[in-house]
Amino acid sequence: MDLSKFFQSKKSMGLALGGGAALGAAHVGVLKAFAEKGIKPDMISGTSIGAFVAAHVAFGKPVDEIEKIALDLDWLDVTAFKISKMGLLTNKRLGKQILDHLGMVTIEEAQIPLCMIATDITNGEKVVLNEGPLHKAVMASSCLPGIFAPVEWDNRLLVDGFLCENVPVSPLSEMGAKNIIAVDLTTNRDFKRPDDIIDVLNNTFDIALNNMIKTQVEDKNIKWIQPKLSAYNKADTRQTKKLISEGYDAAIKVLEENS
Repeated sequence: MDLSKFFQSKKSMGLALGGGAALGAAHVGVLKAFAEKGIKPDMISGTSIGAFVAAHVAFGKPVDEIEKIALDLDWLDVTAFKISKMGLLTNKRLGKQILDHLGMVTIEEAQIPLCMIATDITNGEKVVLNEGPLHKAVMASSCLPGIFAPVEWDNRLLVDGFLCENVPVSPLSEMGAKNIIAVDLTTNRDFKRPDDIIDVLNNTFDIALNNMIKTQVEDKNIKWIQPKLSAYNKADTRQTKKLISEGYDAAIKVLEENS
């Protein structure tokens, strides 16, 4: 696909930011590459950490400010202990990050049309959040089941959207996007023989995500940016600078190869 024609087209362009926990810092690198090339999405979607980043983009935060937020973010900034039969922790601090940086706003107030993906843990349904409190929507989309207590939303119990659509491209099509850029942080990785239960769980999630992405990549209206992040830990926020660089390099490569 010739990306020069892709971006110059009058057809609306959507940007989908996938989940990946601490790997989400790579999204910032992608955004830096876009800013450098003068590329702005007409609409944006996010799942999990992608929802957190997408929220800042949609509400007009410059990429340098988003980078500073990412560099300052620590695991303790987004989690807290919670005595609950539904989860070991709560991610209310993640919601507070949104409140601190963007205020008490609703999704529909965004400067760029925005939606996020969550999962109703009571029935497995995909839930597209395109209205309502922004901070609560980010919490719901980023709520890792079994770790964080589900977020209550209109009589639903919502958890992380990665269970349904880790790279949320379908809502962008429904919003009218004709061209979609999708940033996938989790499937372009090397698997290894598990050494312990943590490795088993990591491989389990990543295999499921791989299978999910396979059906999406067949769509010719989607251009994929897939940084190779196998060497990075999804829970380690100390690697943020390197992840930003990986995201930037991957995005620049795609943009320049197809210009």
